[in-house]
Amino acid sequence: MTHGAPHDADPHVDADPHGDPTPDDAHPPGDHPRTDQERLRRWRLVLGGQGADGTGCSLSGADAAMDRTLEALYGSGGGDGAGGSGTAVGRSGGSQGAGSGARSGGLGGSAPQVARWLGDIRTYFPTSVVQVMQRDAIDRLGLSALLLEPEMLEAVEADVHLVGTLLSLNKAMPETTKNTARAVVRKVVEDLEKRLATRTRATLAGALDRSARISRPRHRDIDWDRTIRANLKNYLPDHRTVVHERLIGYGRAARGVKKDVVLCVDQSGSMAASVVYASVFGAVLASMRSLATRLVVFDTSVVDLTEELDDPVDVLFGTQLGGGTDINRALAYCQSQITRPADTVVVLISDLYEGGIREEMLGRVAAMKASGVQFVTLLALSDEGAPSYDREHAAALAALGAPAFACTPDLFPDVMAAAIERRQLPIPDMAMHQ
Repeated sequence: MTHGAPHDADPHVDADPHGDPTPDDAHPPGDHPRTDQERLRRWRLVLGGQGADGTGCSLSGADAAMDRTLEALYGSGGGDGAGGSGTAVGRSGGSQGAGSGARSGGLGGSAPQVARWLGDIRTYFPTSVVQVMQRDAIDRLGLSALLLEPEMLEAVEADVHLVGTLLSLNKAMPETTKNTARAVVRKVVEDLEKRLATRTRATLAGALDRSARISRPRHRDIDWDRTIRANLKNYLPDHRTVVHERLIGYGRAARGVKKDVVLCVDQSGSMAASVVYASVFGAVLASMRSLATRLVVFDTSVVDLTEELDDPVDVLFGTQLGGGTDINRALAYCQSQITRPADTVVVLISDLYEGGIREEMLGRVAAMKASGVQFVTLLALSDEGAPSYDREHAAALAALGAPAFACTPDLFPDVMAAAIERRQLPIPDMAMHQ
């Protein structure tokens, strides 16, 4: 019995953690296996490793991980589901029913695992094969019934994970179901806006007011910390006091744009929840007249979704979850859009698995910071706990004065307020990665 994997999938590939596969130098695409061991390895991946496969070949590392993604979709009902979700299908094709004793597929409580599985298949297979596997997942994992029946979608607990899964399946989704999926996405987005928008606007409005410094403040508006530092040269040792020759205070921000914000968001499969939250926050920030907000999403290409920011649902359906990662290219675009460095905050939201040119990426961050840009790196913008991330790149950014850390949606307004006021970021102790 076989996995039933797509016949055009070439398992002999290397890949960046969530990019399109890169053919092994020894076996470029279309090449036939050159050794008996390689033939056995490929047959093992096709057959699924049951006792009767006859290959005697074991898998490890990336091959074992690839095998698990195939097993989740094409394996027997006794295995774990998509990425360990408890979703399983029969080898004969089609979901196992309740009477079979096997667990059936679905997007209920296992939505996070299904979303991870959708990201995993992009790691190990080229785009053409991913599209085939997504269509198979809709049919075999019970997703088709969920997407086709509005009643079922309404019965499911709609959350950020479900939105990420629906967006991942967007291109494989039948046109007749997209309106239903869009309605579910809108419901989640509206709920998030209600929870996050008021506090975000209030927090950032206060930060913008305080960032407008004036030299003749009223007593209650004096910024004593900056005033004392500015007048230390006037210290009188005999009187043990500082003569405040110049007062610095908080002022009310004048009308008009005071700060530019650039949200640069990694749209690889593993960042699905972060993309959802970033879209919501992007819309909230764009609604504030004193901020000029730009939203840029990227994989190996870069898409500017700023014109869609009035509706975060349009933003989300403009993303394409999955693909590779080229942070350097994305930062190059963002850098080209900066006209007021000293009044600009750039927020990179990425797990830092870079598929582009590492040194150029770090060089761009250094150049932006040197020009006066406030640069913030978030490894995740979600409630999912400690993220997976590239520790080497996180350490390199920390060395440049741009520490990378995970951020919850509730903390994000405080992080942005600190960046606007050019003060120390409120980095959670357990999430700080130096």
